[in-house]
Amino acid sequence: MCILNIKCPFAKCGSSNWKYSGYKPLKKGETVKKQRFYCNDCKKEFLDEDILDQFPDTDLELIRENIRLDKRSQKFQDTNRIERKSVREYARLDNAVSEYNKELIKVLDRYNLAKFTLKHKNYQNEAAGIFHLTDPHFNELVNLAINKYDFNIASKRCKLFVEEAREYFKLKNVKNVLFAMTGDLLNSDRRLDELLAQATNRSKASLLAVRLIELMILDLNKDFNLTVANVTGNESRIAKDIAWNDIVATDNYDFTIFNFLSFLFRNCKGINFITGRDPMEQIVKVGNKNILLIHGHQIKGKTENGVQGIKGKYTARGITIHFIIFGHLHSARLGDVYARGSSMVGANEYSERGLQLTSRASQNIHIVYSSDRIDSIKIDLQHTEHIEGYDIETEIEAYNAKSADRIRAKKTIFEVVI
Repeated sequence: MCILNIKCPFAKCGSSNWKYSGYKPLKKGETVKKQRFYCNDCKKEFLDEDILDQFPDTDLELIRENIRLDKRSQKFQDTNRIERKSVREYARLDNAVSEYNKELIKVLDRYNLAKFTLKHKNYQNEAAGIFHLTDPHFNELVNLAINKYDFNIASKRCKLFVEEAREYFKLKNVKNVLFAMTGDLLNSDRRLDELLAQATNRSKASLLAVRLIELMILDLNKDFNLTVANVTGNESRIAKDIAWNDIVATDNYDFTIFNFLSFLFRNCKGINFITGRDPMEQIVKVGNKNILLIHGHQIKGKTENGVQGIKGKYTARGITIHFIIFGHLHSARLGDVYARGSSMVGANEYSERGLQLTSRASQNIHIVYSSDRIDSIKIDLQHTEHIEGYDIETEIEAYNAKSADRIRAKKTIFEVVI
């Protein structure tokens, strides 16, 4: 309320239920702004000069100055109210996250995998392996006629990937494997269609993803020593916008999941986690080759030109990049100096209807020889009816994850095969 007891000046009204209504537009030659008021009762406007007779001992200039002070005071009150509300909300969030982290650390401290891992003897092997996990989007839910995906199917595809990779690695007498994760372990939830196509929220999904990758690592470690490396993707970011600085790039579920796993496998023989300074690009030396890990959203335009540009950037720093592995586009492509992995998901609504592309679930492995040679192999993971996946039923029930087979079946009205 104004510090002046202003009332509507119109006869038969006299209401105090009014509001400020801006200033009257200046006419030619006028220099003084006149405050307008709007009466909520009689629905009429009036000016500051119309209320002068309500204050017989006060001149108009003083009334106007009081009005300006009152509006300024109200602005400060509104600003302070908004700031106090914002502080309260951030304080509640910070307290909740702090308590969550404390309980999480207590649980993780009781979790010890050291007794389940093996250190394999190192021989003079002719080759090392790269197990490339990219774009699994573990919390995505797909229910198309040609493809289905949920945590159960992801579990089967992960199991099939490990089994097939094991056969190839054993064939070449591989004992040391780089377990390379190149991002988008979880799906985005910033757009409405992505939010609806989720098996569960990303906080719960991150723990399910940790469990699935943990089982994959333990499975591979039965036969191989593992070095685990990670870069972050674009879809798993927590913030709305893509960022390129380290602080925001690590505000990412990929980074969180990797650190979960690193803590779980602390002090485990046969398994080593490496952390680079750059969360989006990491160089790992496999044998005598420098392998660059990126997610792939850094590559613009033609893939070959983008790859050459990235290699040139490192050449300028005196570093030779022999091979680049990445994902991002959900389409496998094996080149001479790079390999792009597809996705665990396969076709989804976006690829089918938005991009008009056919896609299949697959992942890549690579065999790096001590000689000047790298073999790249695409492993098809689309059909897993014959595979018994990793046992994550308890976790799925605990986190109330949706399943593709629980979704209402869609009836095809028109079916056109191209």
